[in-house]
Amino acid sequence: MAELKYIEARNAPFDVYGLYNYRTEPQYKRMPDDVAKNTNGGVAGLYLNTAGGRVRFSTDSKRIAIRVSMPGITRFYHMPLSGSAGLDLYIDRSEGEIDPAVEDLGYYRAFTTPYDMQDGYEASVEFVTKKMRYFTINMPSYSNVKDLFIGIDDDSTLSGGLSYLPILPVVYYGSSITQGACSSRPGNIYQNIIARRLNIDYINLGFSGSARAEKIICDYMATLSMSAFVSDYDHNAPDPDHLEKTHFELYKTIRTKHPDIPYIMITRPDYRNGDRTEQRRQIVINSYERAKELGDKNVYFIDGKEFFVGKYADMCTVDGCHPTDLGFSLMADTIGDVLEKVLPL
Repeated sequence: MAELKYIEARNAPFDVYGLYNYRTEPQYKRMPDDVAKNTNGGVAGLYLNTAGGRVRFSTDSKRIAIRVSMPGITRFYHMPLSGSAGLDLYIDRSEGEIDPAVEDLGYYRAFTTPYDMQDGYEASVEFVTKKMRYFTINMPSYSNVKDLFIGIDDDSTLSGGLSYLPILPVVYYGSSITQGACSSRPGNIYQNIIARRLNIDYINLGFSGSARAEKIICDYMATLSMSAFVSDYDHNAPDPDHLEKTHFELYKTIRTKHPDIPYIMITRPDYRNGDRTEQRRQIVINSYERAKELGDKNVYFIDGKEFFVGKYADMCTVDGCHPTDLGFSLMADTIGDVLEKVLPL
């Protein structure tokens, strides 16, 4: 069997999506240090989590391996290590591929996380046949990654991955749910489900317990190039008064720099759980209606209380709040439907 050769994911022909200046920063991160450290303590600790980070490439190797250095590993009581600290592998549909049953397309394997890992791990997956395939590796939602090396057989070829549609990324701002709690693996957070369905890039600015729409982070987000903005931070506003003071202000801040993009406002999905949920919901509705009254024809409202309904409603969360994979798929269906209608796909 051929030996494995490892290449740092920061280097070409790999492309990393969803992370900040990944070619030059010494550690993978989601935003600049100064913004994160001056927003609040939670964001200062979470911006190094690689939620939404994706690596794309192609190779004909029969094996794909990872060697990942992780200086910060998150272990939760309510989320598997495969979701908080794991990486998973998808095989992307090549251009012109029309057979949905073609071998290997879609989710392939998770890179199994050792339960007792301390500062990273190594893992590999193998294929039966050697042929050119296009890949996406999703990075951990709740752990830090300093270095990621991807291994392939040394007798194989390595090239660039597939590109997303030629539109700017969607920016998502919100809570632990936005960040990815509590999916079983990173490919199952709702933004990744939408990205695969619509073939669009995105940036995940979900910060567990810490999305409070402070001016510094709102101003920063307004500088980002984006095709749409999704405001989903109802959960992390400390109380309804804070939400009321900041929710429409965030909208105005984004609109100042992006007057024409779709702007989506979402209320918390666990409607029946939490303090003064209906009051919070009405505040978001008021922001939406106020924007419409001002003449905004590209603002949209998604009612979170409609996410987890139907036959399996009682299977949609882990703890009454954070979605399971089923809950995330239902969120992705609703949010993805809106984005599909409003983006120039």
